Amino acid sequence: MGHANARTNVFARKLMVDRVAAGWPAAHVAEKLGVSRATMHKWVHRYAEGGDAALADRSSRPQRMPARTGHKVEKRVLAARQRRKRGAVVLAAELGLNPSTVGRILRRHDVPNLAVIDPITGERIRSSRRSENRYEHPAPGSMIHVDVKKLGKIPPGGGWRLHGRDATNAHRHKKTKIGYDYIHTAIDDHTRLAYSEIHNDEKDATSAAFLHRALAWFAAHGIAVRRLLTDNAMVYRHGTDWGWVCSAWQLKRRFTKPGCPWTNGKAERLNRTLLNEWAYARPWTSHSLRRRGLDRFLLRYNTRRGHSALGGHPPISRLAA
Repeated sequence: MGHANARTNVFARKLMVDRVAAGWPAAHVAEKLGVSRATMHKWVHRYAEGGDAALADRSSRPQRMPARTGHKVEKRVLAARQRRKRGAVVLAAELGLNPSTVGRILRRHDVPNLAVIDPITGERIRSSRRSENRYEHPAPGSMIHVDVKKLGKIPPGGGWRLHGRDATNAHRHKKTKIGYDYIHTAIDDHTRLAYSEIHNDEKDATSAAFLHRALAWFAAHGIAVRRLLTDNAMVYRHGTDWGWVCSAWQLKRRFTKPGCPWTNGKAERLNRTLLNEWAYARPWTSHSLRRRGLDRFLLRYNTRRGHSALGGHPPISRLAA
């Protein structure tokens, strides 16, 4: 594979060389292949010096890096990390270095984070939550992810995010609790189209009714759902009404690995986006206002908000494609 910014690959470069050797004019060869004459002459010159091997990509790394930390300093940092089992800030204070310098050295040598090693032996004892095997189903409806997010209700007049924590201490001692909202969400694995509803609980009947409406919403957008991924909550595993809805829509049910909520990562990431860009995006003055704001956020999320996994395009763009 060539460089990301390379205009040509090995085969195009060999074609340049062969055509020039066959007597084609240099300007004509460059024009046909869409490169400058300087680029064409560069590859002809390299081929003359090194043959076919010279046509391969070269590393963009500079031959000299005078600003890089010295080898002896790196050895001191690695030895201190092995001995102390501490992070970059602590090691930097002991060695008289900048914490960012120590952090770069540790990353350069693939030193594992403190969270995944044994604090005494220093050996890795936990696997990383980040998987190199990023998956995405090939078509809309091939799988949807479903989850529930518990969210505290807002008291009349606004909560602590509006008035500060001291002004709302009295709510903690009321006999009648404010309670919670339960945000039921479903997101399509391929398009990232999302559907959410707010309910007062996450019981079997409520969850089953939500799933039925979500599947109907996806169907209205031309998405026939075939698989369903959830965590191992009792409702999803053994709920009677939930099972009936899954059977009625002929869904293949899948469950996350126990103790690994990141297996349902697309739904978990949607929950975080809901908190950051809707629930906590502004200090709501009432519970009903925040509820009404969910529909506006979902419309923007699906049709206008750029999604990093979709190259900056909204989910609806992938459905249209």
